[in-house]
Amino acid sequence: MGRSIAIALALAGHRVAVLDLKERLAGDAERLLAEAREEIDGSLAFLNGVGVVDAAQRAEIASRITVQAAGAAADQTLRSATVVFEGVTETLAAKEWVFARLCETCAAETILASTSSTFSADELARYVTHPQRFIITHWLNPAYLIPLVEVSAGTATSAATTHEIRALLKAAGKVTVLCKPSPGFIVPRIQVLAMNEAARIVAEGVATAEDVDTAIRFGFGLRYAIMGLLEFIDLGGVDILYHASNHMRHALGDDRFAAPAIVDDHIAAGNLGLKTGSGFYEWGADGAERRDETLRRVVGLLRHLALLPTPQPNVD
Repeated sequence: MGRSIAIALALAGHRVAVLDLKERLAGDAERLLAEAREEIDGSLAFLNGVGVVDAAQRAEIASRITVQAAGAAADQTLRSATVVFEGVTETLAAKEWVFARLCETCAAETILASTSSTFSADELARYVTHPQRFIITHWLNPAYLIPLVEVSAGTATSAATTHEIRALLKAAGKVTVLCKPSPGFIVPRIQVLAMNEAARIVAEGVATAEDVDTAIRFGFGLRYAIMGLLEFIDLGGVDILYHASNHMRHALGDDRFAAPAIVDDHIAAGNLGLKTGSGFYEWGADGAERRDETLRRVVGLLRHLALLPTPQPNVD
């Protein structure tokens, strides 16, 4: 992830250093740095091949990225850094070690951003001195292509830190969302459930892996590339989710399909989404126009993918 983030920031004009802070035998360190450089160069070659950057831009972006092994040069880089993105293995032991290393070397005002995909900000902030400068920025791979970065501030994170990191990400062309210090944030929390359910469907013999993935690509994924899950609930009707959840809960004999209390609350209040004017969103008088705009974006995506249905001659 660190290499991918480096490309994303270099694309935005920043000079970036990719650091390996673990002490290694000389040969091992050289091999790791060569591997990192090769991966970065390969990703830039891909971007050049698909027309995102031209040859001159590719060379310029590559020149903005350095790779460094542990040692005096890496320490000097850390001392002069304004923002450090941590991207070590997703274990508490690795996080604790690297933040101890960063805190003893970086300036007290340096923003320390973890790229954790599961740990809460408050859990990791325990390992950081001056925790007001700590924040989680969860990038999605490949970081240089996917726009979203989930930003999760800890209880001790300052408003200035949150503002500065979001401004940096926005300037780099990223879309940020804020979430409270909770394990899994937004995307991993939803994604883990979806991936596990897909695996269960295969394990139960309901469908093959190929058919599950085809269903996701041409049904599930296409819709949610345009509209969010909660928007989709409102457009279809909160009551539809309520009844579907209850049926699946009983038919499959598993409480994991039960609707959460917020759905029950909406049903009790009569807030069924677009058709009542209120649900997870307030739709107002222009609700139908907003729905049609969403559908226009769906049409645009289908047209781009050459999947839009076209009228055919009478076959009777």
